[in-house]
Amino acid sequence: MPRLPSVAAAASFAVPCRVYWEDTDAGGVVYYANYLKFMERCRSDWLRALGIDQLALRAERQLQFAVVNVTVDFLRPAVLNDEILVTAELARLSGATITFKQTITRGHAQLIDASVRVACLDSGTLKPRPIPKDLFLEWRNNGQ
Repeated sequence: MPRLPSVAAAASFAVPCRVYWEDTDAGGVVYYANYLKFMERCRSDWLRALGIDQLALRAERQLQFAVVNVTVDFLRPAVLNDEILVTAELARLSGATITFKQTITRGHAQLIDASVRVACLDSGTLKPRPIPKDLFLEWRNNGQ
């Protein structure tokens, strides 16, 4: 079985996004649930940028990740046509879970401050399982 790239090569990631009509409510403000979508895309793009294929993890190693807890502080609204920056940073790695600190900013203004915990699951049973040691090896070695 090929060794997976180590996620620790980059403990944080950022992706720019633009706010479109589909992201907003009738008032032209981003609908609250769409901030979760922006954050999900950031985490997924981060893994993709590291060469980690989530479909391959599921097919070859019978594992997948699922969000189990989200805490969000909505500090300021994003509006139609805003250019925003969505970040994800590894905050904690523990057994079967990873906690990410995530932010969304517009220029120097922070719009969202969030903590997202994801669990590693067996894709057949959907029960928690330990995160494979080779997936986050360097990050573990750095004492995070």
